[in-house]
Amino acid sequence: MASGFFALLDDIASLMDDVVVMSKVSAKKTAGILGDDLAVNAEKATGFLASRELPVLWDIAKGSLLNKVIILPIAFLLSAFAPWGVTLALILGGVYLAFEGVEKIIHYIFPDKEDQHPEVHVEKQKLTAAERVEAEKKKIKAAIVTDFILSVEIVIISLGSVVGEPLLTQILVVSVVALIATIGVYGIVALIVRMDDFGFKLINLNSNKKSLTYVIGGVLVKTLPWVIKILAVVGTIALLLVSGGIFVHHIDYFHHFLEDFPFVVREFILGLLIGGLAFLIFKGVVGIKKLVTNR
Repeated sequence: MASGFFALLDDIASLMDDVVVMSKVSAKKTAGILGDDLAVNAEKATGFLASRELPVLWDIAKGSLLNKVIILPIAFLLSAFAPWGVTLALILGGVYLAFEGVEKIIHYIFPDKEDQHPEVHVEKQKLTAAERVEAEKKKIKAAIVTDFILSVEIVIISLGSVVGEPLLTQILVVSVVALIATIGVYGIVALIVRMDDFGFKLINLNSNKKSLTYVIGGVLVKTLPWVIKILAVVGTIALLLVSGGIFVHHIDYFHHFLEDFPFVVREFILGLLIGGLAFLIFKGVVGIKKLVTNR
């Protein structure tokens, strides 16, 4: 009886060792997508009132965890019984990411009228409490949708690194990577969006402008706006790179697309082209819908 119990413990310890080793390998393979995930989500988690940044980020993080709870069992089932479903989900997600990236670029080049007139933009920010809550909910929903697609990519890449392993090992490894990805990404995002508050606290520790804490605090406060702007750019590029990578890897027709170019350039151009096509189709559908409605 005792020997059987200790044998079971030994099997569990051996399984855990395998899970740890495979999780490290899987995490390395998803490092690139995690970097993109960080950039995209950091950009999406900004633009709220300072007092609402962490609560909003917590809501997005909870949505991200729920995404993975939904994705994981579906991924295991599709991998086992319908591998083509995984590929289809990735491609459709890639189209959405590419569309979102192109939309951001077009909005930057051709901003809305209120963005061109600061006085109008200021009036737009004078929202009622109910309007602010509604706007907040919309941004959270959009962030969770984008996270869902990026989470699918993370889960599929992780799953691909343990194909051929026993089902229990696959479940443990992919689940560990998914959990670490969520905690790591949103933990770092939380630190980024609270940089200025931490900077002000350092400044208030010592009124001497030459003190180390005052200087570091000032740097953090002044740097945050630039960090946010950089993340907005990096996040947009990341959307196109991730989508382009999905198309290159999972659509045979694009395997040799611009193969003389560096891979990153290929991904970006392909994401830009398909995102542009998706944007045109979307605008065309919206235009037709308006014409039909106005008749």
